[in-house]
Amino acid sequence: MAESSASVHGIRRVTSAERLKRTHSPAELKQKVSFEKILESKKSELTEIKFSQHAQNRLRERNITMSSNDYMRLRNAMHKISQKGGRESLVLMDNQAFLVSAENRTVITAIDGSNMRENVFTNIDSAIII
Repeated sequence: MAESSASVHGIRRVTSAERLKRTHSPAELKQKVSFEKILESKKSELTEIKFSQHAQNRLRERNITMSSNDYMRLRNAMHKISQKGGRESLVLMDNQAFLVSAENRTVITAIDGSNMRENVFTNIDSAIII
């Protein structure tokens, strides 16, 4: 009972060359590209942070400027907060404070050093000092 080397128990073995020749239908390629685009979009959503209109106004009114390094530090702090299960948090960075929604990756408001004194921060579940 001799069988060819390409067949075992009536099942034909696919060679590497045949696997490489396999083509995807246009629908499969479109679906794959769409999935990759969606995945990249979701990844960027997780790494980017947004500033609410209120926060943008406060940054402008209080002359709070943020360097790209400050932005990265704030983004990393929000990521840490999310990992620990925090939702509404206070981020203290240098001489500034930011109230953030880690769930929505949004800065709710920004406070400079001169306006931080004697403030009470409510409705937060966590704080991080960076």
